Amino acid sequence: MNLQSEAFVTRLWHAALALLLCAVIGVSPAAAQSTHIRPKLVAESVVPAPGNVTTLALTMTPAPTWHGYWVNGGDAGFGLSVEWNAPDGVTVAPFRYPVPDALILFGMMNHVYEHPYALLADVRIDPSIAPGTDLTLSGVANWLACTDKVCVPEKAVISVALKAGDGKIAAADRERFDGWRALLPQPLDRQGSWQRRGDTVRFAIPLPASTAIDAPHLFVETQGVIDYAAPQRVSRNGDRIIVEARAKGEKEGPVSALLKLGPGRGLSLQLAPGAVPAAGDAIAGSADGIDPGLFWTALGGAILGGLILNLMPCVFPILSLKALSLARSGGDARGAKVEAIAYTAGAVATALLLGGALLLLRGAGEQVGWAFQLQHPLSVLALLILALAITLNLLGAYELPSFGGGQALVDKGGAAGGFWTGALAAFVATPCSGPLLGAALGATLALPAWAALPVFGGLGLGLALPFLAIGFIPALRNRLPKPGPWMEKFRKWMALPMGLTALGLGWLLWRQLGSGSQLAWPAVAVAMAIVLFTHYGAIQRGDRRSWLLIAAGLLFVGSLVGTVSDVADSERATGTGSSFSPDALAKARATGKPVFVYFTADWCLSCKANEAGAINREAVQQAFDKAGVVTLVGDWTNGDPVITRTLAEHGRNSVPLYLWYAPGAVKPEILPQILTPGMLTDLAAQ
Repeated sequence: MNLQSEAFVTRLWHAALALLLCAVIGVSPAAAQSTHIRPKLVAESVVPAPGNVTTLALTMTPAPTWHGYWVNGGDAGFGLSVEWNAPDGVTVAPFRYPVPDALILFGMMNHVYEHPYALLADVRIDPSIAPGTDLTLSGVANWLACTDKVCVPEKAVISVALKAGDGKIAAADRERFDGWRALLPQPLDRQGSWQRRGDTVRFAIPLPASTAIDAPHLFVETQGVIDYAAPQRVSRNGDRIIVEARAKGEKEGPVSALLKLGPGRGLSLQLAPGAVPAAGDAIAGSADGIDPGLFWTALGGAILGGLILNLMPCVFPILSLKALSLARSGGDARGAKVEAIAYTAGAVATALLLGGALLLLRGAGEQVGWAFQLQHPLSVLALLILALAITLNLLGAYELPSFGGGQALVDKGGAAGGFWTGALAAFVATPCSGPLLGAALGATLALPAWAALPVFGGLGLGLALPFLAIGFIPALRNRLPKPGPWMEKFRKWMALPMGLTALGLGWLLWRQLGSGSQLAWPAVAVAMAIVLFTHYGAIQRGDRRSWLLIAAGLLFVGSLVGTVSDVADSERATGTGSSFSPDALAKARATGKPVFVYFTADWCLSCKANEAGAINREAVQQAFDKAGVVTLVGDWTNGDPVITRTLAEHGRNSVPLYLWYAPGAVKPEILPQILTPGMLTDLAAQ
């Protein structure tokens, strides 16, 4: 049985077990445990007029990490059903669902809501109902609530008190229901067509060329038509949108569907069997081909962004020491070229590996972005120990061929040393997202994997460009300072930025684990690593107390095991301290005030620089207060699926991201990745 099948069976087993338990003990699932999605039935008018129609809303509020389902839940879910207990003369229409999101888990497509949402239904009151009649409406609602690991069928009694009256609607209720109605898909006034050709199903949807489409996806409500998890190729042929995907099932006849145009925007439509025109120009985000302009822009941005990363405090010492190794070699041209090529290969290979891992995780349904490894304490601890090792080496506590003063870098070991140093530079540079780089990496969301990988490789190439230029351009190599005693002093000075990097990683680890018992084993691991490196240097200088090295090594390994165990058992929620959520954003925008949303992480140097240099400046905060700006912060330090998808909706898979919502604006303004106080105060003054 493969992973997808196991995951599906596991989820069904959890659901069946929950139902069996409830049947055995004789209570409903809702009574057996608190629901993970909280329902509430409300009416737009509690005094509906006989002969008229009022609207009901069933609001559903999922707990963190839980989600509910669209009317067609996809591969492994189902929508909500209600057994109504309606008074005579009261008729309830089927619920209408807002535009859902597509969520792939273990290779299965789910049509879900991971945020509060509302289902709307019209209620018709018979004209024969006398005014003042009690029309209290109740029912038993059943739905499925899931996380990425478990599903639970849930049930609850829902009710709303109604009394026949004049149909009056309070202004606040009308505004609230209008907001929910705005999230419903709009009915398309023309019929589309669809056809099955072998293993492919094709849809033609009439839509004027002027209609904006940000993130198209076709949700097919009718069963037995489409493989939900298969990639969809979306293109435009004149005034038609063409959607092509893998067929599944033998369904014939009319098909109901929903075309998502962007976040919270969609069209409900009907499609009849018929001819479908040829595919046209691919729409960004489609699996059919790529936009050449997008690809080359992303590749160029990645190369330039990688070049800028060389100025970061964790990368600059490595680049400087590699340049000094050339100066120490006496300018040997062949050795310089070999080492430069090896360094470039290491940087590019590491960027490709990280990018490939990112694409694989996203393909498996994980909501991750660039620098995803830094959202896990074990990876941060490994990088912290590595930064400590480099810092101690630069200070002369011990020697390694890759960084020490030997001739190994220019003989047979030069290629190996260059490769691993390039790999190290690429790995430690991943927390950074500077100018051009964020947009370039974000473009990989709209590119197929074969086109996205070269963009990640471009980052590694940009990172290696300075050293590559030194290795192949004699004029640059000849400008390197001559070897001398100053080199040892410079090497020790380079320990300062690397040591600051280690301190920053230690602070990040503390932020992720807190100051409790979970930090004990990592602290022991760091202490033993320092003992290991320093005593190794002592042995190199003639100390024979190898037992101390062995003891420190055993304690180091033991502390790592303890760290792994503690972190694995941790139930610490991700994204703690984050005030951003789709619901919070909707409430903030409903106030009619400007809204500033920024997404940050403790490991993001660019984020912290912008916060200290612009966002948190007194002048900016005073301008925000004067203009009534609502600020929301999305903390991505430990990862957060909701924030990851929000980043993706704006073409990004890394932080920082800064959004400015002007009052009444349909879409936010995406601000540059380098902020200035003047930029923010000018926005507040508009």
